[in-house]
Amino acid sequence: MSVVKINVLTVPAEMREALEHRFSNRAGMVEAADGFERFELLRPVEGTDRYMVYTRWRSEEDFTRWTESQAFQRGHAQAAAEAGAQGHGHGAAAGQGHGHGHGHGGPAASGSEIWSFEVVQSTGPKA
Repeated sequence: MSVVKINVLTVPAEMREALEHRFSNRAGMVEAADGFERFELLRPVEGTDRYMVYTRWRSEEDFTRWTESQAFQRGHAQAAAEAGAQGHGHGAAAGQGHGHGHGHGGPAASGSEIWSFEVVQSTGPKA
């Protein structure tokens, strides 16, 4: 049974572009992970400052392996280094380029939480 992980990121308006840019720079990193099924970055349209990072995995174990992988660590370090290079005062050592933080102090998000779900029903377009 597939599992869905949604990382809910609180992103101040002035950091939205930075967050989206950081994710676009990491495009392709997660797709090679064993058990990966889907990724979507969802931008809020109205009434909230919370982005959702939607990932779908074959199993909980596959997701855990991804979060413990070198590729995952490299992706987060890359985003953190990019934030530091842009003069945001947040170096790669912290490893959270789009996670926790405050305003322009480095990370684009000021808060983060993970929601976990099991997929019990799914549908898509008919072929």
